[in-house]
Amino acid sequence: MTARVLLIAGTNTDIGKTVAAAAIVAAARAEGARVVYVKPAQTGLRPDEPGSDADEIRRLAGEVETHEFVRLPDPLAPAAAARVAGVDVPTVAEHAAAVVEIARRDDVDLLVVEGAGGLLVHLDAAGGTQADLGRAILDAGIRAAFVVVTDPVLGTLNLCALTQEALDSRGLPCEGYVFGTWPPGDEVPLVLEQNVRDLPEVTGRPLLGRLPAGAGRLETTDFVARAPAWFVHHPGRTSDT
Repeated sequence: MTARVLLIAGTNTDIGKTVAAAAIVAAARAEGARVVYVKPAQTGLRPDEPGSDADEIRRLAGEVETHEFVRLPDPLAPAAAARVAGVDVPTVAEHAAAVVEIARRDDVDLLVVEGAGGLLVHLDAAGGTQADLGRAILDAGIRAAFVVVTDPVLGTLNLCALTQEALDSRGLPCEGYVFGTWPPGDEVPLVLEQNVRDLPEVTGRPLLGRLPAGAGRLETTDFVARAPAWFVHHPGRTSDT
């Protein structure tokens, strides 16, 4: 049986997408799953420069197999960063073929694929998006679904509704949504409290979990130990699929 693929998208940039991906990796590994992480396009770093999303995954979730297909120096959407750098990047079809090859390995149960920003950010010169990547993976016969990371703040319901509409219109499965950061303490601001209540109704998908603010600053041992408790519904579970 092929591995299951989770495609991690965001409703914006800098909302905790990589930390959420690391938490999914850690929680799945805690259940015994053999997990691989893929970043199709890493921008904002030079070759061999530390600080990539794959580096962050290993720092938080421990030693895990990671793959980065292309790296571009400017902190832009991949297609724009490639244009500025004057280089060609793999097409979405080529990214999908590489993901499918990993998913078909016998030693992988779950493949976590983190996109660059939102669902419709251009990954290649032809305008291929993460949505197109998901479609290509599904069309190859791989079990795949999206997980969307978002902010819990005012305005998130609209962004989540728009993202879900884009997924639904393309027939792309969505496991649900994750709040990339959640404030400490018992006194939750009213808007956050109401967003927890309203997000499932607005999107038709569950709120899978909430990552505590500062989770990305934890040491590996603490992060791995705590990550499973951050999910109400763990999107990386493979035992029941």
